[in-house]
Amino acid sequence: MIQELSYVGFASPAVDEWRTYGPGLLGAMLAPDGPDGSVRLAVDDIDHRISIHPGPEDEFRYAGWGLANETDLHEFVDALVDRGIAPTWADLDLCRERGVAELAWFTDPWGLRHELTWGKAATPYSFRAGRAMRGGFVTGDQGLGHVVFQVPDLVAANRFYADALGFRLSDRIVSDHFDVRFYHVNGRHHSLALAEAPGHVGFNHLMLEYQSMDDLGKAIDLLRAFDVPTMQTLGRHSNDLMTSTYIGTPSGFQIELGYGGLVVDDLSWTARTYAEPSFWGHRFTRTAMTTRPGILRPVG
Repeated sequence: MIQELSYVGFASPAVDEWRTYGPGLLGAMLAPDGPDGSVRLAVDDIDHRISIHPGPEDEFRYAGWGLANETDLHEFVDALVDRGIAPTWADLDLCRERGVAELAWFTDPWGLRHELTWGKAATPYSFRAGRAMRGGFVTGDQGLGHVVFQVPDLVAANRFYADALGFRLSDRIVSDHFDVRFYHVNGRHHSLALAEAPGHVGFNHLMLEYQSMDDLGKAIDLLRAFDVPTMQTLGRHSNDLMTSTYIGTPSGFQIELGYGGLVVDDLSWTARTYAEPSFWGHRFTRTAMTTRPGILRPVG
């Protein structure tokens, strides 16, 4: 069983901008560069969780999903093979680059790459925030945060992610202009969300959660100094109760910076349907309304 969103990777021609954006605005810690010159960021004592690789265009590269141990990983891969999904086992060089003990990867029906791992490298008491912070990031048993993929067929994507991969539905938001499903793999309300984008596939945003509301507020104060646009104003979501804002990045996708997200108990959780994504706030800015929603490409 997948237990966490462990790490994410992107490619971008603006890779070097992350050397200031990551620590100075987000509060992440710069880790040593990857072998290809990628900028790598830590948000806790895991050696690195976010990688931006050099590339000619903005691109989602991979999501790393952590399992508890070697046995769980091999049993999970065997179960995928039984379903007709054939992951590829990575060589030692790629495992070292990702900082994991073992890795098997596959692509979903729309070409998004997923890496199944165990044994992510960690150094106790190593995290040092890139800027002054009252707390750190909410990680631990909840993993890195959450990712939102845009898929051409939400029904088919639900069958793949829920039935084949075991993601468990937290709830959904359905309205005239919004159709999104949210899935959990641990106590975090959702580590994955799927939004329908007919004819397209891509990556919308990564969510990072602060331990302190003050650190979220400080990030908002810093946006002007870093010339980073707000995509959605501060608001509170109806389903996971997260107070958050959405901001641009140097690389095409958005980051949701949040505080106070709901923790779920899978034994007693009941999925709901909501008509609106937020109680208040989360207004789209002019920049958001004139910008592509994340890293999108046509299917096929």
